[in-house]
Amino acid sequence: MPRIDRNSLMSLETYARERSQFRAQVMAHKKDRTVPLGEHVTLLFEDELTIRYQVQEMLRVERIFEEDGIQEELEAYNPLVPDGRNLKATLMVEYPDPEERRKKLQELIGVEDKAWIQVGGHERVWTIADEDLDRENEEKTSSVHFLRFELSEGMAEALKRGASLAIGIDHPRYSATMEAPPAVRDSLVRDLA
Repeated sequence: MPRIDRNSLMSLETYARERSQFRAQVMAHKKDRTVPLGEHVTLLFEDELTIRYQVQEMLRVERIFEEDGIQEELEAYNPLVPDGRNLKATLMVEYPDPEERRKKLQELIGVEDKAWIQVGGHERVWTIADEDLDRENEEKTSSVHFLRFELSEGMAEALKRGASLAIGIDHPRYSATMEAPPAVRDSLVRDLA
């Protein structure tokens, strides 16, 4: 599967010129990769384009133009690109009110380990979360987590043949399930080799 390399990135000057158009393209693309799970959790399934956008934005915001800094960003973000046998997602816990968010992040410790997907009649695939660093402690979880769902070859083939895809969270304090709409399912199938 594609990885983002230094030569494929826009320079800061080029990105400044192209940013508005590129951002519009990425936002439209994300619509078919975003799954709300209840009112307060959203999964954004990442791919090469969404991660490329994140890298370009980080380089812009941090004004990174030296090779070492660019390479550091690529090393941090490339692991979030699916490799052909998995789906990768950013899980966001969203409570607008700061006090409510603080309380809920205390209640939802471990939520990142309770996300799952299910292809057709196959068994659920539970997430592997936050491989880059621990995002929770004894007091609270983070509002952002990075997830990986490893699919068997049979699951990947079933998805390619049109099998349904259910997505959910089963945490003692937060539970939600949904059937992926066809546009989302079709977009995620493109992540599979």
